Amino acid sequence: MSTAPAGVADVIALDGPGGSGKGTVASRLASALGWHLLDSGALYRVVGLIALRSGLDLGDAESLAAIARNARIELKRAPAVDSAPSSIVVFVDDIDETDAIRRAEVEQPASRVAAVPAVREALLPTQQAFRNPPGLVADGRDMGTVVFPDARLKIFLTASADARARRRLRQLKDRRTSGSLRAPSGSEREQIAMPADAELAAIRASTEVRDERDRSRPVSPLLAAPDAVTIDSTEMSIDDVMAAVMALVRERGLGR
Repeated sequence: MSTAPAGVADVIALDGPGGSGKGTVASRLASALGWHLLDSGALYRVVGLIALRSGLDLGDAESLAAIARNARIELKRAPAVDSAPSSIVVFVDDIDETDAIRRAEVEQPASRVAAVPAVREALLPTQQAFRNPPGLVADGRDMGTVVFPDARLKIFLTASADARARRRLRQLKDRRTSGSLRAPSGSEREQIAMPADAELAAIRASTEVRDERDRSRPVSPLLAAPDAVTIDSTEMSIDDVMAAVMALVRERGLGR
């Protein structure tokens, strides 16, 4: 078990592929403990969004790294609604880009820029700066292996590609019926017109492409830390996963 240096806030690292449920678990866990929350994927989505809007070549590592260094990114906790945990609101240069970075067309650019070593290096200090008392729940793909190797608890949350694709499809459908003030655009418009089976197949294919890119990148590939506890959420509800995580938290003597 890793031990944080004396006087340094504890970290719980939650790593895993997209759609495994780690974002929801991280948010609930941070709320339950009263800790800070880092959604590291949001940082890469911001870089991908800016590059997309700028028409930037995603192979231009130097320019991408400059975006990562210079963008003023703030992750703020939104107030909790009813019994739901608070969520993250993403500001870029004082503009709320929370909805924009979650658009479907940003996923692939975000995944591609996340594979650029210069971008990961540029964002490392930004991520580590979130480590403040009373503690930090860090959600990502290399939180326990690279960003916070001394995290007190490391969890690798995974699920089958089929399960993750179905979750993503439900998420998109929920977004379409949630009364969002922003109209869908790009690939989301195309997905709305797709038959359900075709849409699920397209999402699964995209999931597999991203998984392969994340696993095979030369820097900070997606993998479980040697001392991580792996939880497969394929057949688990989010409440089941939370119960398993909270048991580990109590076992390590973390939180309140």
